[in-house]
Amino acid sequence: MDERELRNCFGKFPTGVTIVSWFDGSVQKGITVNSFTSVSLDPPLALVSIHKEAKACTGMKDKAFTINILSDEQESIAWQFAGSKQEILEIDWDNKGISPKINGSVAWMECKPWREYDAGDHVLFVGEIQELHFEDLEALTFYQGKMGSAKQLVK
Repeated sequence: MDERELRNCFGKFPTGVTIVSWFDGSVQKGITVNSFTSVSLDPPLALVSIHKEAKACTGMKDKAFTINILSDEQESIAWQFAGSKQEILEIDWDNKGISPKINGSVAWMECKPWREYDAGDHVLFVGEIQELHFEDLEALTFYQGKMGSAKQLVK
């Protein structure tokens, strides 16, 4: 199967944009992820999918992590953690708890590691949600290779 065609097909499904963040010692680390889903309400579980070649794949191993659902005002943060350095970007971190959170996000879920699964060229990290927070903000959306508010992208 042609990988580019498969990516294009997957791109027809609008998703939210998250930063998965964790502590490496006292330093905040993160990766932009749009492959995130709820798994279970009891116990409360969420899943993120990380490419095996990403530094985050080894960096997250056995660590608590936060899934930060970005607001449509946080696109530059998404690009920063996707590997596109943003000039003059300050991230407002909340370092309380078991993993760092990004202030101004639509929502965050702080997770302790629950299970990891090998899945082709990715690893599925399932976390048990320990704490959560959400705001009434517009979420950042990823659709056909572009980011923006859902109102901008899906017309």
